[in-house]
Amino acid sequence: MTTSNYYQTPNRHEGGVFELGCAFFWSLSMVPEEVQRRLRQGRASQEQMGAFMHAMGDPEALLSHLPLVDQPLLREFAPFYLDWLNHPTYDEYWKRIAHSEFYEQMTVPAFNMGGWYDLFLGGTLANYTGMKQRGGSALARAHQRLVIGPWSHINSTGVFPERSYGLMASSEAIDLEGMQLRWHDHWLKGEENGVEEDKPVKIFVMGLDQWRDEEDWPLPDTQYRPYYLHSGGHANSATGNGTLSPDAPAEEPEDVYLYDPRHPVPTVGGAILIDLAPVEGPRDQRAVEAREDVLCYSTPVLEKPVEVTGPIALVLYISSSARDTDFTGKLVNVYPDGRAEILTDGILRARYRESFTEAKLLEPGQIYELRLDLWATSNLFKAGHRIRLEVSSSNFPRFDRNTNTGGVIERQTEKDLVQAVNRIYHDAAHPSHLILPIIERN
Repeated sequence: MTTSNYYQTPNRHEGGVFELGCAFFWSLSMVPEEVQRRLRQGRASQEQMGAFMHAMGDPEALLSHLPLVDQPLLREFAPFYLDWLNHPTYDEYWKRIAHSEFYEQMTVPAFNMGGWYDLFLGGTLANYTGMKQRGGSALARAHQRLVIGPWSHINSTGVFPERSYGLMASSEAIDLEGMQLRWHDHWLKGEENGVEEDKPVKIFVMGLDQWRDEEDWPLPDTQYRPYYLHSGGHANSATGNGTLSPDAPAEEPEDVYLYDPRHPVPTVGGAILIDLAPVEGPRDQRAVEAREDVLCYSTPVLEKPVEVTGPIALVLYISSSARDTDFTGKLVNVYPDGRAEILTDGILRARYRESFTEAKLLEPGQIYELRLDLWATSNLFKAGHRIRLEVSSSNFPRFDRNTNTGGVIERQTEKDLVQAVNRIYHDAAHPSHLILPIIERN
């Protein structure tokens, strides 16, 4: 239950964007222990502990503070936080601690587990597929195990404030601990208990709300289908005219919105770990979708169920008035009563559209093709529901805000924040589309 690459997730830079919320709170949680240690050694004062407690009294203000590197408390007691900020590209600092760089040296079977709303999900899936392909022994390549439930990083019950996945959804219901013990009994003690005959993949299909054993990940019978973005030029908010369909676009006007980093789109649910409120998991997005800087593209009401299980990608044709900006994508399950439940999402900083090792700024007004990784999900969209895609340019405080200047974001202040006019194109020459992994079975 871990990352495959600390540069990407968690805490650091997903899509080249600093994962502010988790990195900040995780680092802040390390401070009391360090302060207490220094107090015992006579190297810290009660005033410093008081400063920590005072800072914790208003974490939202700390998250909003700019520049990002101006956090004296963390600089003093959690200096690794500043190290992360000072390495915004995928350089040797990150490569030397990236599991994905060393799969060929890993020679043992591995039990990979996680949740659809776990911030480690991307790494869990990457480790399973990476070890299957590149593991350092035939044994490691042949015996990778994967279990994904309807869980977050800290909640494996399958019950969230706005959604319950049923009595069988919890880790206890499937005896996850017993599965792990059985795995270790075989590989470490040599017990012949049938582990090698088990299906390698076990996933919980949300919507169907059932567990299912599979032969591999991604599922071998996956059909990757493009769902194209359409509109009459005003997909802004859920009341706009944005649609999503398998039909390729012809000539259509682009959609335009203003991204203002002073008023970012708020984080509501998803695969997060932020110590502000119980915000992780399947939260309703209707308040987010009321904003003019959130584009919404929805299918018609589904006449029959559609299962989406597997990795999800978003291809966008964009332009911006800025030298750099961010683009977000979010897959949403829309219920008949209008509830809009987040399933998975992703983000990309435009300067890293070609490579995470080297930044390349935009030419304002020029059209570019971007590919966003929206991680993965497993959900049955029931008849009467709709599939929706949200597109915007911020998700705060999960991710830091792009200042839109093209400068060093980590060191910029409030006076450096500028607005960006961002455009999403969806015509014959620029067919922006969502790639969904469709499963059809009798």
